[in-house]
Amino acid sequence: MATRGTDQVAGGGPAALEADDEMLRRAQALRDNLVRWRRHLHAHPDLSFAEGPTADYVAAELEAAGLVSTRPLPNAVVAEVGAGRGGALVALRADMDALPIGEETGLPFASTRPGVMHACGHDGHMAILLGVSRLLAARLEGLGGRVRLIFQPGEEVPPGGAADLIAAGVLDGVSAIAGLHLWSPLPTGTAVLATGPAWAAADRFRALVRGRGGHGAKPHEAVDALEAACRCVGALQTVVSRSVNPLDAAVVTVGTLHAGEAFNIIAGAAVLEGTVRAFDEGVRLAMRERISAILRHTAAAAGAEVELEYVDGYPPLVNDPEVARVVRSVAEQYLGPGAVRTGPPEMAADDFARYLQRVPGCYLSLGAARPGTAAYPNHHARFTIDEEALPQGAAILAETALRLLSHPPTPSRAH
Repeated sequence: MATRGTDQVAGGGPAALEADDEMLRRAQALRDNLVRWRRHLHAHPDLSFAEGPTADYVAAELEAAGLVSTRPLPNAVVAEVGAGRGGALVALRADMDALPIGEETGLPFASTRPGVMHACGHDGHMAILLGVSRLLAARLEGLGGRVRLIFQPGEEVPPGGAADLIAAGVLDGVSAIAGLHLWSPLPTGTAVLATGPAWAAADRFRALVRGRGGHGAKPHEAVDALEAACRCVGALQTVVSRSVNPLDAAVVTVGTLHAGEAFNIIAGAAVLEGTVRAFDEGVRLAMRERISAILRHTAAAAGAEVELEYVDGYPPLVNDPEVARVVRSVAEQYLGPGAVRTGPPEMAADDFARYLQRVPGCYLSLGAARPGTAAYPNHHARFTIDEEALPQGAAILAETALRLLSHPPTPSRAH
């Protein structure tokens, strides 16, 4: 914990610093509940857009905190602390979905659903936001506005659940939004916060390469779709190296290639799939056009044809500088001097970016690796989090909401 002083920070002065101490102590007092919520949710994961049981559990816990929840989507839950009051409205978001991964952690509260696991920390995100509901509900008299708690489905599968929630009105009247992601490469008690572009845009492509199958002994009578697809994979490696300015960050990764049915038959078709990442929308569009051209012409050189399906995923996640200053000031008060590192941006993606296209906001990467233990990356079958990060996350989000209510972002920054 940082040593407190009397210097003012964004969103508050000495009185706010005293509130920091109180909020962190109260969050630590909630630790047993935070752990209980997280472990229940971890043991009972739901896949993207099938989060009904998870949503029911979250709604019941919000009701236990005295809050009324709504379902703007069947698998989404929204509640407001201070509902019906005047003043500013701030939003906080947690994602709810798990991944189609078989868990290998050996934890006593491991997933009870074969092949489904919370391998990205969303169980912790929900527990943290449930903790925020308790922390803020106890501060109603000094709230100074409303805080909308958004439990969102479908973050893991583009185009994601954020777009549908925005269309359903969850950002109506919101002046700022904040969220965090538990990040296993970072030790507990640290964080990373980038101002401006923080996480990348992420698109997906699927290319069906059509050739003409034949006998393996007579390749001259066939058009080998597998060989053509391999050429395409190699050619795609030049998209970033030869078509993107070296000063612009970008990624093209081919993750799957499937072709053929037997060892002595020339494949008549092949399918390759991949992802495209960039921070700049211009670079993102240029790569899409270049990928299309390379696939088409490379396949044609092998006598094959290509059908390309290109799915626009998530836009770049861009943190608002004014809101980021508030989040940083709160995180530094709780985690200590030097514990919040600036950037660099991540090539990971998150549809929290869609909220940031509409209102000023900030997304914090919060360390959740237990010191002295192996830290498996997000989306790994042995991924887990240090539960000591849960009170830290709840305190950071709750105090951030209070400061954003008392000092809303300037109107010029509203989208």
